[in-house]
Amino acid sequence: MKYFPHTQEDIEQMLAAAGLKSMDDLYAEIPEQLLFNREFALPEAMSEIEIRKFMDALGKKNSQLVCFAGAGVEDHYSPSIINPIISRGEFLTAYTPYQPEISQGTLQYIFEYQSMICELTGMDVTNASMYDGCTATAEAVMMCVAAAKKRNKVLVSATMNPKVKRVVETYSKYNGVVIETVAEKDGVTDLADLQNKLAGDDVAGVLLAQPNFYGIVEDYSGVAAMCHEKKALMVMNANPSTLAVLKTPAEWGADIACGDGQSLGIPMNYGGPYVGYLACTNSLVRKLPGRIVGSTTDVDGKRAFVLTLQAREQHIRREKANSNICSNQSLMALYVTIYMSLMGHKGLKEVNKRSYAGAHYLAEKLVATGKCSMAFDKPFLNEFAVKTSVCPKTIQAALLEKGILGGVRIADDMLLFCVTEQRTKAEIDLLVETIQNI
Repeated sequence: MKYFPHTQEDIEQMLAAAGLKSMDDLYAEIPEQLLFNREFALPEAMSEIEIRKFMDALGKKNSQLVCFAGAGVEDHYSPSIINPIISRGEFLTAYTPYQPEISQGTLQYIFEYQSMICELTGMDVTNASMYDGCTATAEAVMMCVAAAKKRNKVLVSATMNPKVKRVVETYSKYNGVVIETVAEKDGVTDLADLQNKLAGDDVAGVLLAQPNFYGIVEDYSGVAAMCHEKKALMVMNANPSTLAVLKTPAEWGADIACGDGQSLGIPMNYGGPYVGYLACTNSLVRKLPGRIVGSTTDVDGKRAFVLTLQAREQHIRREKANSNICSNQSLMALYVTIYMSLMGHKGLKEVNKRSYAGAHYLAEKLVATGKCSMAFDKPFLNEFAVKTSVCPKTIQAALLEKGILGGVRIADDMLLFCVTEQRTKAEIDLLVETIQNI
């Protein structure tokens, strides 16, 4: 048999250990209205031709919209060559590459991924990727507390993406970490409030965003010194694509850099899978969860790759471990590695140049309609918030009729728009014209 199912005796023993009599007792807490009480709508067996036609018809039910939404997920171009490369046999393995002699392909691309992330962020070291940007940020918060030892409070800017903040709060709740919010002022972190909250000498770390949730490029001059003076670590959640043109977390003085690599060419794909990156200074490398790949030479003097720091949580007591990032879930790390190698420095800069131009063109045209005004008078790259005199839901409904996903509603009178290199002038003009005619 390909697997070992539970026997009836096994099930009865487990139920007895849990103090239950039946499987129905096990699920008794689930409300009746949530239970599935009908047959699955599964079709009869099909031939290959029939199943292809069935899936094509199913796919055509999806609406292909022109995306002007962002808020953590951006519609960037994915070079067609990526998919064939990630399908190569030397890269396709689901297991952690403990045996380097048979895992050189996997080890090499992880090494390249680490090298490129370090180059983008300016940090000393990075691990072999995380599940997504939210969990990577939560891990960064856990690192702050682990490094501080006797401090368990972390300050999070109110300009952090709300979905990231919620995941951080969930991780923190079950790890005894206290999360306190630093106020925002005019769309950016209130540095006076940050200084006041640091005064208690009980803060392990400070979590900031760049660009922030509103798309604003914040000025963090002097913030690292402010944190370090109080022996707190500075963590920066940064959009990695923008780091091709913005100051790196290292240049801001951050101790830890984290975020989501989706902007590095990963398709939006209904919300995943994506990849989180987590990088830090050398002094924090032992607090970094997961594994790190290094370069060495084999017995013949040829370059080879090995696990330099393994998934240490497998070798120590569970309660002492960091998060268990073991089996190789780094397919998406391979994806962004190929993307970065194809784009190079010039390509990434061009992506941001076009995104910047399109976003500022859209912002100017929206204001000219008289129905929108800039929510904040602050610098932005490719994402910005506008206040609207028309209900945002009305605007989004009108745009939807034109096949446009019209931003993200972040308040009763506010929309967040994102423009990437994929958006054309004609698409932007259609969006503006539609709003003008409401």
